[in-house]
Amino acid sequence: MAENSFPQVLLAETLGTATLVFIGVGSVPATLIVGGNAPFTMAQLGVISFAFGMAVIALVYTIGHISGCQINPAVTIALAATGRMPWRQVPGYLAAQLAGATLGALAIVGVLGQKAVDTGLGVAAYGADVGGGQAFAAELIGTFLLVLVVFGAIDRRAPQGFAGLAIGLAVFAIIIPVAPATGASINPARTFGPMVVEQLFGGTVHWGQMPVYLVAEIVGGLAAGACYRLIAATRPTVPAEGAVR
Repeated sequence: MAENSFPQVLLAETLGTATLVFIGVGSVPATLIVGGNAPFTMAQLGVISFAFGMAVIALVYTIGHISGCQINPAVTIALAATGRMPWRQVPGYLAAQLAGATLGALAIVGVLGQKAVDTGLGVAAYGADVGGGQAFAAELIGTFLLVLVVFGAIDRRAPQGFAGLAIGLAVFAIIIPVAPATGASINPARTFGPMVVEQLFGGTVHWGQMPVYLVAEIVGGLAAGACYRLIAATRPTVPAEGAVR
């Protein structure tokens, strides 16, 4: 069976991550622009979560058979750490994902204009009332749950054809409790791209928060990979006594 070339794989990851950021992150300034000065509501958070979830579902079925639709460095690193992909491919994947996230954020500005920058461009950030420790915990737990679902959904023993739905619904659900604390990035590329573009167009970016997001997300992904290996490991089948050998 013919396989896609590695450049094709990286292009798929770039386009996939760009699409995730454009639709998911772009839904944040779009919601704020439409809502004006009205207080932010749970209904609006639900719409944003829905946008992220639907984007993931669509992308898994669009590029999953090409690149695996990882579109998240935490997923890529966890897959490599557990032997599910070669480490030599990781730099290419990470570069494609970070570039895609930046392109996706640029596309938001291209469509919504300076208003998107003025409303924060959907940059993931936490306030003084949250603090670094709480933010770290929120992003670690959120990323852990997401990557755990990814590992389970792509397991060959899982029901076939439902990975996109499972992962997309997980994204939708995880954002609801995590977003009030940190914006629920749960993806280092999604953290990085909007920050770069917001700074590029004159917005305010709290760069000191980036290490909290990146470390928490990578650690959460690695912990999820290790946890899934632990709970999903199977024992060799022992032939029944008297069975033909």
